[in-house]
Amino acid sequence: MTVGKAAFVVVPEGSVTTPAGFRAGGLHCGLKKTERHDLGVIVCEVPAQAAGVYTLNQFQAAPLGVTKESIAEGGTLQVMLVNSGNANACTGQQGVDDARAMRAAGAKAFGVAEHLVGVTSTGVIGELLPMGKVLPGIERLPAGVSADGGDDFCQAILTTDLVKKEICVSLTVGGTTVHIAGAAKGSGMIHPNMATMLGFITTDANVASADLQKLLNEVTDSTFNMITVDGDTSTNDMVVVMASGLAGGEALTPQHADWEAFKAAFAFVGEHLAKAIARDGEGATKLVEVTITGADSKEAARAIAKTVIGSSLVKTAVYGADANWGRIIAAVGRAGYKVETEKVDVRLGDITVLEQSRPVKFDEERAAEYLKGDFVLIHVDLHMGDVSATAWGCDLTYDYVRINAAYRT
Repeated sequence: MTVGKAAFVVVPEGSVTTPAGFRAGGLHCGLKKTERHDLGVIVCEVPAQAAGVYTLNQFQAAPLGVTKESIAEGGTLQVMLVNSGNANACTGQQGVDDARAMRAAGAKAFGVAEHLVGVTSTGVIGELLPMGKVLPGIERLPAGVSADGGDDFCQAILTTDLVKKEICVSLTVGGTTVHIAGAAKGSGMIHPNMATMLGFITTDANVASADLQKLLNEVTDSTFNMITVDGDTSTNDMVVVMASGLAGGEALTPQHADWEAFKAAFAFVGEHLAKAIARDGEGATKLVEVTITGADSKEAARAIAKTVIGSSLVKTAVYGADANWGRIIAAVGRAGYKVETEKVDVRLGDITVLEQSRPVKFDEERAAEYLKGDFVLIHVDLHMGDVSATAWGCDLTYDYVRINAAYRT
């Protein structure tokens, strides 16, 4: 299928192993109380050009620093290890030593240099990794990786997630078919500027690490950094991209005629994963999209969109199917950017509830029915310029409290 007018198509049943050169797998090593997978890996046949973005929380988990070290050494990765069930965050020097031990074990298991291994973790903060379970698990991983291992990998990265999150697209670059695929986890402790979310993007395009990094930074700002579930920014968030280059063809750079097409496909992958995380928010019953139009700057549009989507009062109103536009306008006004307070329009779907900052009569029952759906669009037009931005989140429910009140137990 073709997505809009974009020059890419979604690959049915595609996964992080669809791009040439990638395999993946997952297994249970004992970090989770159930028998669900809790250790996963993505492996590339060759050292892949790599890039990463990381949480802005000052308390960064130990694995993030280790992965940064690996990518910084040569701009490449060949093995990406991930465990769920334990964040290895706020664990001091022992946590750093354990993350490096994971990297060393991964290098030995797959026969690569240590700097070609990245590691990341997700789960409970403040508990040491049970290395007596993790290291034997890493030793077992090579036997289970395959070109069909994308699903096992997706299962291995989940914590409170209810569903796996993955996407794959293909496009033609310089006459050569290339793929971009992604997998992610995230459900709670999700807030703009990264969240308790891990993202893994693979591609067989021939793109240098420096160009990948610039592209990832840009796409992250408009996708992963535009979601929120609960306003909490985690210690472990990371998105890593690996490009094998095994599709062949000429190098893809920002000067290439097909760069914009590649960028659009890459952005689609990021947006799909970001929206999947927001839709799967802990206890959520619906995906909420906030679009701001008529802003006078990208900074203002994004800040206002994130303030509205992050408002607990807006989120609870959506959950209760209450068309309380006052909560929306209050969030717009406290976002920290100037607003022409006599010009704002607000719509819920196609139902106008505020026009030129004045209430209009609308069908409350129709609005309530709309808000009961599993997708809610809030549109705010500022009438100040021609810049727009979109953010994604979910409603705030009783189940969110239940899940997080017992997260460790």
